[in-house]
Amino acid sequence: MKKILMLSIGLLSTSYILAQDITDAVRYSMDEIQGTARFRAMSGAFGALGGDMSSININPAGSAIFNNSEASLSLGYFNKNNDVSYFNGQNSTSESNVDLNQLGAAFIFKNVNENSKWKKFSLSIAYDRSADFDDEWIATGTNTNSIDSYFLGYANSGDIEFGTLKLLPGEYIEEAYADIGTLQNGYAIQQAFLGYWSGILDPEDLDDDTNDNETNYISNVASGDFNQTYLYASNGYNGKLAFNFAADYDNKLYFGINLNSHFINYEKLTRLRETNSNSGSVVNNIAFDNLLNTTGTGFSFQLGTIAKITNDLRVGLSYNSPTWFRISDELIQNIDSNNADSEIYYIGSIVNIYEEYKLKTPSKITGSIAYIFGKKGLLSFDYSVKDYSTTKFRPTSDAYFSSLNNQISNELTSASSYKLGGEYRHKQLRFRGGYHFEESPYEDNGFYGDLDGYSVGLGYSFGNFNIDLAYSQSERDINYQLYNVGLTDTASIQTKYSDFILTLGFDI
Repeated sequence: MKKILMLSIGLLSTSYILAQDITDAVRYSMDEIQGTARFRAMSGAFGALGGDMSSININPAGSAIFNNSEASLSLGYFNKNNDVSYFNGQNSTSESNVDLNQLGAAFIFKNVNENSKWKKFSLSIAYDRSADFDDEWIATGTNTNSIDSYFLGYANSGDIEFGTLKLLPGEYIEEAYADIGTLQNGYAIQQAFLGYWSGILDPEDLDDDTNDNETNYISNVASGDFNQTYLYASNGYNGKLAFNFAADYDNKLYFGINLNSHFINYEKLTRLRETNSNSGSVVNNIAFDNLLNTTGTGFSFQLGTIAKITNDLRVGLSYNSPTWFRISDELIQNIDSNNADSEIYYIGSIVNIYEEYKLKTPSKITGSIAYIFGKKGLLSFDYSVKDYSTTKFRPTSDAYFSSLNNQISNELTSASSYKLGGEYRHKQLRFRGGYHFEESPYEDNGFYGDLDGYSVGLGYSFGNFNIDLAYSQSERDINYQLYNVGLTDTASIQTKYSDFILTLGFDI
């Protein structure tokens, strides 16, 4: 007899999570330093300028530009608006939050030996948010493809015997689910297991009790039209703590190095609700939830230099190493249908805690140029290149990660970003503006589009204290694929990002 489910039991799986995909590689490889208001108002074009706490995250030589020890703190209001199209349905959602996005201090040590060409040294520590994962949207529409294709796709992927999906005497369903996860191709078998016990699919031969013959599975959902509602909700962040050292040589050359500590905190919920009134369909209502919790830590380093060609013209060059992450995942799955076993009814809070794995993100090179118009203002331009196809999941000996790395090499590409910023000064007032453009990391940018946007800002200097305000906005179009197997239809999402940043800066 099928056992009644015990809720919320966490079970350890000895296999790596097979729910990872190429979108996870992109998510943790992309970074957009939100930074100080001055940095944000000029679209982050600070590679040759320095003299700002967030500029250290672009070019570590930037801290040696400071004349005095300084500190800054920034708060941000962030908004993400999504316009979603899915077959005949249209939806709009908006997600907002307020958070600390920058905090740092630079300590300047001037050389007392006036005959030395090493004029000063700086030590600094800076925290910046590299990415904000808060997002929410809903896709609704009428599809001719059912979620049953997801479970059938896994069930009929090969060599899944019906006996593997059955419970042993006295075994609870969550125990069987966890045990299956330790098998080769365990994630695929788990999805077939959920499809069977929720009543969505059955073996073609219900009397087949063997464990040594491949079984063909059929759906209890009849073809026709399906009303679907898909919820995507995520939250979290990718943070970076930089420990910086820089030096000023003869007021002409500046050198710097960062040692960076990274941390990931990410949670993603996807929820599909499907109904149909198709003739002959045994299953008319399906609910399927997936909750992924991810935590991780990482390390990277940066090298940079800034050169004064003339008193007014500066150039910069910096190298960001790959980030080496160690990541842990926990997956919770819930499923229900009107055809689920009466003693189980709702299969909920089945938890898999997976073995830690590694991720190496791509390196980045940034070249910069800036022109200073005396005390009147400045113009600055940054150009960066990052090859996303070099992203790697490890261990590479794992068959799934090896296949995923090949997919990354084939589908991701090198992407460039361009940032242009300017500042005009009038007495104590600062007027700022910028433009930024970032190419898609995908070979097919119709799937994941380019990002482009603009920024504006104001600042006021009180001498040893300054206050700055910035507004920025950018847009990107995405075709989001609901699942990797079966129900691979996409929702078209037009995303608009906007934020307000307030920074308080002062000499220390």
